[in-house]
Amino acid sequence: MPTSMRLSRLLIVALLLGFATLPSLYAQTAGSPYSVIVPVTDTSAVQRDQAFATALGQVLTRVAGGQDLRGNAGYPDALGSAGSIVQKFQYQRAATGLTLAVDFEPGSVRRLVTKLGVASTGIKPPVLLLVQGDDGALFDQTALASLAAAAAARGTNVVYPAAGSTLDLAKLGAADSATLAAVNQQYHTGLVLLGKLHGGSADWTLISGGQAQHWSSQGATEDTLLATAGTGMVDRIGKQLNVVGASVSEGKLWVSGLKSALDYANLLATLQADPSVRQVSTLGAQDDGVLLYVKAALPLSGLAANLAASGRLLLKGEPHQGADANLRWVH
Repeated sequence: MPTSMRLSRLLIVALLLGFATLPSLYAQTAGSPYSVIVPVTDTSAVQRDQAFATALGQVLTRVAGGQDLRGNAGYPDALGSAGSIVQKFQYQRAATGLTLAVDFEPGSVRRLVTKLGVASTGIKPPVLLLVQGDDGALFDQTALASLAAAAAARGTNVVYPAAGSTLDLAKLGAADSATLAAVNQQYHTGLVLLGKLHGGSADWTLISGGQAQHWSSQGATEDTLLATAGTGMVDRIGKQLNVVGASVSEGKLWVSGLKSALDYANLLATLQADPSVRQVSTLGAQDDGVLLYVKAALPLSGLAANLAASGRLLLKGEPHQGADANLRWVH
């Protein structure tokens, strides 16, 4: 039986089943986007209010999909009243001193983002940090604290490799699809930062949805190098993923790599769950791919980039005739 006919029949079966037995698409392993830990010098009310404002700024950026909201009307007032939407807070002792863990009420934060006039593209996934020192060993969470802090200040979460990780860094740097699929499945992200420090300089590679960006940096100290990398990483992610359309866009999205009706069902569920997608329907199928009509709050290229970075088993695909954007389902 030709592949295109087999896939088309599987699509019909999936539609008839109504996707009643779809499994959970993925589990969120990073901390809540509404929770932040910020440093404080003491437990005074002044310090606490300042910490609430700092924490809310980070949370608003996260929930707005990484967009910079500082220029939006009402932003200073929102930070000034941050304490009114704090759900709970707790002081903690850390190696660097005193910190304050703050949890905000999710519904209030989402309403505030809307009030600030932001069309959210969804909360960005965390970035997996794989940074090597001069000896080739991977830095642990403590060693990467300055990088993580710089990223958190801009609303970007990070995750760290599991103990005994066997990820092939060379294959990751080459955007090998099987290695990226393994990252998707284990860490639920399509964003990876590879780094190699040598003396007072470092080489960096940011993988976003299968696309690689390279740069180098210099710094007087290791912490300076890492903090600069955190800022540069967030800037690059923002330029690629924070593309917000002035109006609703529509077009055709080609997705290849579908091997079963379940793949097709999970793909549709992924698209329908995306906050920027307004409508999706199937136009046709050929071999292992489907052509979809999509209406979204983003240009189709921006939507594809965000989906590929999301850690939902999607990577950027090869161009396909008649499609405005292309993705590939990975296993």
